[in-house]
Amino acid sequence: MPYSLVFNFVPETLIPPDYATGRHLNALFITAVNAVDPELATSLHEQKITKAFTISPLQKIPPSRRDSPPRIPEILQAQHQRPIAPQTPCWWRVSLLDDQLFGRLSQLWLNLNPRQPWHLGAANLHITSILGTPQSTQPWANACSYEDLYETASDSNRRLRFQLATPVAFRQQKYDSALPTPDSLFRSLHNSWKKYSGIELTGFATENIFPSYFNLQTEILDFDFRKKGKASKFIGAVGRIDFRILGDVDSATIKALNTLSNYALYCGIGRKTTMGMGMALAIESRRS
Repeated sequence: MPYSLVFNFVPETLIPPDYATGRHLNALFITAVNAVDPELATSLHEQKITKAFTISPLQKIPPSRRDSPPRIPEILQAQHQRPIAPQTPCWWRVSLLDDQLFGRLSQLWLNLNPRQPWHLGAANLHITSILGTPQSTQPWANACSYEDLYETASDSNRRLRFQLATPVAFRQQKYDSALPTPDSLFRSLHNSWKKYSGIELTGFATENIFPSYFNLQTEILDFDFRKKGKASKFIGAVGRIDFRILGDVDSATIKALNTLSNYALYCGIGRKTTMGMGMALAIESRRS
């Protein structure tokens, strides 16, 4: 069963911008896993291509009016230019794709002590709650079995709509592309589905998917890999893109594509999903 868990927390001390990046949040997750299951932490760290988890960038909870709850923006803040002040309410999303991961990490959830700080670089964080079920004010918390994702997917809906909340990019041969073509987007989802679901989508095909609307912009992320001699800047697309399934397409193919659209919440799309890139929502799922 894939899980999308939202951790609400407040920093006890100031968080410098450099420590709010995906690279440090990735390290925080691996460190937390290592505390309860060192073998699993090593396995997750060494996975090279399709990893069994994703993480979000660190997000500040927006201020709310007295008569309405805070609203999570459609495009999330991928990087921070200013330090995050102590006692600022924040959240962070971790999704788990492997069926057994949630169970293996149960000691992490069960033994969570709100008075014991987590460390993000030199900053101390106190987790105030973990959300794992759909919330009216938090669209990134959810859980659903792979079987239910498939069984409840429509076999007639031909309009597939995505909100790209953090920069999305795709590897094409030796280079990266920020343009979300139908083939690159749905093949990214399908590759993750094949690895973790155990359910074959026999009708999967991308030939009849065409963009029908898009309102996209590019963002540049700097992961600060320079000390390791790697490229550090990634260009990705954020915004809205809609696809339509056109022509004579059988119901199995339509069901497969709707299944993958709803799966995007958990697995993300494209490159560097374990460092905050590629967070996406099928808009119908967000409203359900």
